[in-house]
Amino acid sequence: MPLINESYDSLPYIDNPPTDSSLTSARALINADITSAGIDPSVLHPSLIPSASYAPKFSEALEKEHARLAADPNSKITGIDLSRYEALEPPPNTNPTSDEDKPELLAQWNDTLKKAYASSEYLRSRLTELGLLEKFGKNAWLISNSQLEDILKALETDLAEMKAQIEATEAARRAQQENVKGEMIALEESWKRGVGRVLETEIAAEGLRREILERRRAGAV
Repeated sequence: MPLINESYDSLPYIDNPPTDSSLTSARALINADITSAGIDPSVLHPSLIPSASYAPKFSEALEKEHARLAADPNSKITGIDLSRYEALEPPPNTNPTSDEDKPELLAQWNDTLKKAYASSEYLRSRLTELGLLEKFGKNAWLISNSQLEDILKALETDLAEMKAQIEATEAARRAQQENVKGEMIALEESWKRGVGRVLETEIAAEGLRREILERRRAGAV
């Protein structure tokens, strides 16, 4: 006797398909179980039913953008202030006594200089980034495409190997079941004959018991 006993819970390649009466009985049992659990199959789950009271919630920034689009669909996005990158309008000219006579003019010049410094730094960084993009961008883009192609090829190879493994497993399973099909049929027939003999024996024993009882009754009379 082998140490490992193989068991087939499902033999789709050699099992006979269920009859209509078997399917009807199975469906009846399933429906009875569903009914006993208090589940109505005709009623959808509440999460699947659209609710008229549902209202999506957005952040304040998105709400402002929605309001802007509703007011003017052709308006431009307001999330980025482009005015800081536009040409600056210089304040009025100063004179040697402006600091004392018009301090607000000095504040305007200070504010304009700060904006000019910010614009200058932005433009310098932009030129640097554009230079790097012009020098290395093409190669980086090609390398990235090559890496993506390698990843795609690896995934396709894994997929092909997995499909081959599935097909090999299915073929082995089919062959294994086909190899034992004759034995399974013989065992089933033997089981049916054994059950039949048991029933015949029980019937014969019951008949013998009745015959004995009849003879006892006849002798008693």
